[in-house]
Amino acid sequence: MDRRTFLTTGAAALVGAGLARPFAALGAETSGGARWRTFEVTTRLEIIQPSGVTRAWVPLPLMPDTDYQKSLGQSWTGNAALTRVVRDDKYGAGIFYAEWPAGETAPEVEVTTRFATRDREVDLSKPGSPAPEEKSVLRKYTAGTKFIPTDGIVRKQALEVSRGASTDVEKARAVYEWIVENTFRDPKVRGCGLGDIKALLQTGYLGGKCADLNALFVGMVRSLGIPARDLYGVRVTKSADYKSLGRSGDISKGQHCRAEFYSASHGWVPVDPADVRKLVLEENGGTPSTPTRSSTSSSPGRSRARRFHLRCPRAVGGSAPSASGPAVTKA
Repeated sequence: MDRRTFLTTGAAALVGAGLARPFAALGAETSGGARWRTFEVTTRLEIIQPSGVTRAWVPLPLMPDTDYQKSLGQSWTGNAALTRVVRDDKYGAGIFYAEWPAGETAPEVEVTTRFATRDREVDLSKPGSPAPEEKSVLRKYTAGTKFIPTDGIVRKQALEVSRGASTDVEKARAVYEWIVENTFRDPKVRGCGLGDIKALLQTGYLGGKCADLNALFVGMVRSLGIPARDLYGVRVTKSADYKSLGRSGDISKGQHCRAEFYSASHGWVPVDPADVRKLVLEENGGTPSTPTRSSTSSSPGRSRARRFHLRCPRAVGGSAPSASGPAVTKA
């Protein structure tokens, strides 16, 4: 099932809420100052007026663990008759699946997940020493999809904006800069957007939200033969720099998508041109009238540069795979 249409399907009405809070810190700061922070997210679903067998899916934190995010487990309460943690066959996204029989009149479930994250920075000005990525993974993230094609107008635009660039990093930066300069955040777009990048380029209307603008980066970079991917999740804490880029407490409206590309010299590099456009719309181009860090001044150029190579990884994400997999602990 396509992730962009999943939430609009089903006969029953769904009432859902998400709550994020930090809890006991994990570990200590590294030599570079990247301190691990731990979080607990509670998602509660109540299905109103169910009809027949009822099923629900709740995204889980990023799987598998990475050097910037680690799962600390999950538990659940509620009256579901069947529960599973399932993985998407293609992308490996984790989902908590719950099912109720036709006779249940008030299906409900509450899922609590815990995970640790730390700031992630890739310094492109210095030589890197990344762990090699599997060739099958790189092939997967250079292929086109229904909403992210890599031929036609997408490749034509990518070749035009990257003319003169020689390395993968230079090409990715050229695409990034073009998106920052030529697109805009459209607050009227529902949710995170559809991410239909061919439609964006064909219509010439380059407005959208994170799923649109960051998918455009992914598709254009892939069309140049550079592996790239978008990751969907939710913001779970306040941003250290910009109010509009953070969320805490009630995170039910904190959904976000960001992107990353693969460079043989530096590994996976996080980028977020959509957040730059968000700052332009909501925070004076990345120059807050009241900076959240009193000792730090910000500028549009600074925010643009940081979002090309730096990601504050406060996100959990997933998609909707089939209902099979190991059981999850009930609290």
